[in-house]
Amino acid sequence: MLNVGLTGGIATGKTSVAEMFKKKGAYVIDFDVLTHKVQEPRRPVWQAIIDFFGREILNDDETINRGKLGTIVFQDRIKLTKLNEIVHPFLFEEWRHYISKIQKKTPDAIIISDIPLLIEAGVRKLVDLIVLVYASPSQQVERLIMRNGCNREESLRRIDSQLPIDDKIPYADILIDNSSSLENTRQKVDEIWVELNKRQREKIYTSRSIA
Repeated sequence: MLNVGLTGGIATGKTSVAEMFKKKGAYVIDFDVLTHKVQEPRRPVWQAIIDFFGREILNDDETINRGKLGTIVFQDRIKLTKLNEIVHPFLFEEWRHYISKIQKKTPDAIIISDIPLLIEAGVRKLVDLIVLVYASPSQQVERLIMRNGCNREESLRRIDSQLPIDDKIPYADILIDNSSSLENTRQKVDEIWVELNKRQREKIYTSRSIA
């Protein structure tokens, strides 16, 4: 099994890249989906969030209104840190569970884990290599405005809540420049997929040699 950490910044195109890898045959674990799962009503994370932020952030069906919660935490770094402290332990436990299930089913799987805060959370050692999806800060702002309908000020606050994208480059084993066309990105993914399969075969060979 090859466990690849896919990361980047807000609105750099991680989801599109992950989908491209999925079509190639990779198993994709989306941390946004996992976050939704661990925050389901009456689960421990949900209760801890409500205890700290209050019931005002709930929808009528008792699910967490991510828009309301996001508005709160992206304006207050202390509250954002607290939210991450609540969510991350359960989130990474859920992730390990998914990894284990995939490994049992497909021992030679290539897993792409879409982890937005992989570098910020200090979990680099939990993956075999890091693929960074890059777009310029100005493109992040433009894409976030188009995608979320938020204004420039709100977009900048959300982007500033993460490590600047240029500061993430030194941590990357592989860089995908997603600042131009989707076709160029797709060609890069094609090249990387060949490299990932090569690394997976080398990992299997090494593990067998050691055994």
